[in-house]
Amino acid sequence: DDVVDALALSDAAGWNQTAEDWALFIGQGCVHGRRSPRGELVATGAALPYGEGQGWISMVLVATAFRHRGLASELLDDSVAWLRERGLTPVLDATPAGAPVYQRLGFVSGMAFERWEHAGAAFAAPVATLRRAGVQDLPAITAADEGASRVGRRSLLQSFLQRPGTQAWITDDGRGFVIARAGRRATQIGPLVAADEGLAWQLLQQALAAVPGPVFLDLPKRWSQLAAALHAAG
Repeated sequence: DDVVDALALSDAAGWNQTAEDWALFIGQGCVHGRRSPRGELVATGAALPYGEGQGWISMVLVATAFRHRGLASELLDDSVAWLRERGLTPVLDATPAGAPVYQRLGFVSGMAFERWEHAGAAFAAPVATLRRAGVQDLPAITAADEGASRVGRRSLLQSFLQRPGTQAWITDDGRGFVIARAGRRATQIGPLVAADEGLAWQLLQQALAAVPGPVFLDLPKRWSQLAAALHAAG
């Protein structure tokens, strides 16, 4: 019942999460929140359990008028405690501005990445043929994802594949895939798994060619060839 209020909070922050994202966190994880004296949802923090002993912290949000009151720290503590009680190591994304805060709490850097955007202009599909993927490919996609990320995200991947409008492609050998799913502001491309940057670029081109509007994707900084290709593509 709180999805509508939570979505309004993330919309106000300009985030790309959807109602399906909030429902996933609430249904399969735990979302802590704070309400104003008038009953408005003004702050949230979410925790989602993964396999391989890890859990994801996300949606740490505070409405503008209620910031600098310690709410974000409280909700982060709640999320960490919820995961620790289940024997899970907390993992999260941090903006450059937020990284020092998390470091003081004992978090350490795992991987640096950048958010890339594309306006959605016409994009040519790659020459290589990639097969369309769906829920029937969940076992292969999960195996490839676990091999690359070292975490178990089957439920998350299943949710992505079952959502209306999601498009996905998989390589013939099942070891590479890409998922493009709807967001509030833009289509989100990812996860993407590939054996090398050349195959990753083919998968990215396939997804970009199929998406008519703006897109977001998160690229690890270490993949310099992909960064150069994306920059050249606008």
